[in-house]
Amino acid sequence: MLYITLVLNVVSMGALIAGILMHSGRGGGLSDMFGGGGGAALGSTAAERNLNRITFVFSLVWIFTLVALTFLYPAV
Repeated sequence: MLYITLVLNVVSMGALIAGILMHSGRGGGLSDMFGGGGGAALGSTAAERNLNRITFVFSLVWIFTLVALTFLYPAV
């Protein structure tokens, strides 16, 4: 169980970093890298809203696995 939680923690951490970097800030961010014209076809507000939701879910998974690891990790 410890190793499964640890893998989930590392995967969610990587996905959280990628999700945060894809958010468009004042300068456009990395989301413009993946075709700025494609965002207009999908509607930039819908794409940003979905990216916000996905990032929020990954942050919750990361926090819950972090708390679980504190209980699962054997005391040294």
